[in-house]
Amino acid sequence: MDEKEENLNDQEVVRREKLQKYVDLGVDPFGHKYKVTHHSEDIRKLCKGKSATAIEKLNQKVSVAGRIMTIRRMGKASFITIQDASGNIQGYISIDTVGERQYSLFKLADIGDIVGLEGVLMCTKTGEITIKVSKYTFLTKSLHPLPEKYHGLTDIEERTRRRYLDLIMNSEAKSVALLRPKIIRGIQHYLDDRGFTEVETSILSPILGGANAKPFVTHHNALDKDFYLRIATELNLKRLIVGGLEKVYEIGRLFRNEGMDASHNPEFTSVEVYEAYSDLSGMRELVEGLIKSVNKEIGNPAVIEYQGTAIDLKSEFRYVKMNDLIKDKTGIDFEHIYDLDEALKHAKEFGIAIEDKKKTVGHIMNEFFETLCAPELIQPTFVYCYPIETSPLTKKSADPRFVERFELFINGKEIANAYTELNDPIDQRERLRLQAEAKAHGDEEANEMDNDFVEALEYGMPPTGGVGIGIDRLVMLLTNQPTIREVILFPTMKPLND
Repeated sequence: MDEKEENLNDQEVVRREKLQKYVDLGVDPFGHKYKVTHHSEDIRKLCKGKSATAIEKLNQKVSVAGRIMTIRRMGKASFITIQDASGNIQGYISIDTVGERQYSLFKLADIGDIVGLEGVLMCTKTGEITIKVSKYTFLTKSLHPLPEKYHGLTDIEERTRRRYLDLIMNSEAKSVALLRPKIIRGIQHYLDDRGFTEVETSILSPILGGANAKPFVTHHNALDKDFYLRIATELNLKRLIVGGLEKVYEIGRLFRNEGMDASHNPEFTSVEVYEAYSDLSGMRELVEGLIKSVNKEIGNPAVIEYQGTAIDLKSEFRYVKMNDLIKDKTGIDFEHIYDLDEALKHAKEFGIAIEDKKKTVGHIMNEFFETLCAPELIQPTFVYCYPIETSPLTKKSADPRFVERFELFINGKEIANAYTELNDPIDQRERLRLQAEAKAHGDEEANEMDNDFVEALEYGMPPTGGVGIGIDRLVMLLTNQPTIREVILFPTMKPLND
């Protein structure tokens, strides 16, 4: 007996002892293919609005499979509830119907085992739709008891580490897992209907670019060269715009070597969209339309509830300058501040710490916004006109200290980030040069010089609007989930042995 077997509890020992009993009955305890004709949801739809008599007159034969969640044994007849992908369904098993051998097989069953039930639909005296089982098939033995339903798996750390148990025991977790792909389909439907082409680009990149973020680094053995896991899909998608594709998007995983909290995971999913001959106003219309469309497609009301707060997705989203928000909050007008010492003085007055690498007026303005204003943006709000220091890939505004960029905030969190894209290769080369200098001086999040990208721009990129939307945060919002761990099936976790 190995160490694992020595640590088994009494229930686990009994379950393992039953394995031989199944073999003695000629049954593989880890069975084989089973033909499923209906799921529990199909059965509910068939029976909806029908009386018990009408259901029995259907004489509807069904074959379902799933995990046993409850058993009520009553001598020669029993009730069990099984769970499949769409919910629960009850079965009634009688020795008179299935025969002595199958009923003996059923008596070996434990909660958590996976079985098949074949029979006809009926309705119990209490009105519950039930399968009157004519054939019972054992499919898979569960060697561990399931957690106790109401107290056994409540800690989020435990639930995310053992997501398989969370999905078995927590109907809300399963609902979110099934809604997430519907939200992604909704995004695809919206963009496809507007003539966009979905593409795939490389995850490995020899050059860091497309966003300000610390990367993950990996090594390619054949080339004996380090590569980055992409922090954005932006630069490759813009290359496609140069190539004439005009309207493209990519839904994909991004990787940023940063901290973890309620709204950040080191690997996450975004959709980036680029449209030639568009600009920031076009992206504003696209983002607002997309979110409203997806919310409707998954069946949500136009005014949703997020963690106890009503979020209005029906009205037109607010559109406001970053500087106006700061001025309303603090009285400081950054559009009239040119001196770094003056900006630093204001930061000190409001207790805002400024890193050495961010000691510019633009960076300080952005810190004011992120610290004092962003958390208060509960209803959907587009914040536009960002300092140029924060946006090396964006076209300048009329005032060259600022760029044509917005971020969409809902419930104090950034949901989307859009630009009128910079298509001037001379300006772009200079801004990437400054980014490369910042990186050389210790800014791990700065972009590197990408000469190939600049060369692509030199062939001519049409005026373009682009936007990135964080899918995980959008799913959090539309499914009313408090943390990003609830909407990513397998989030990054600290190892248990650390």
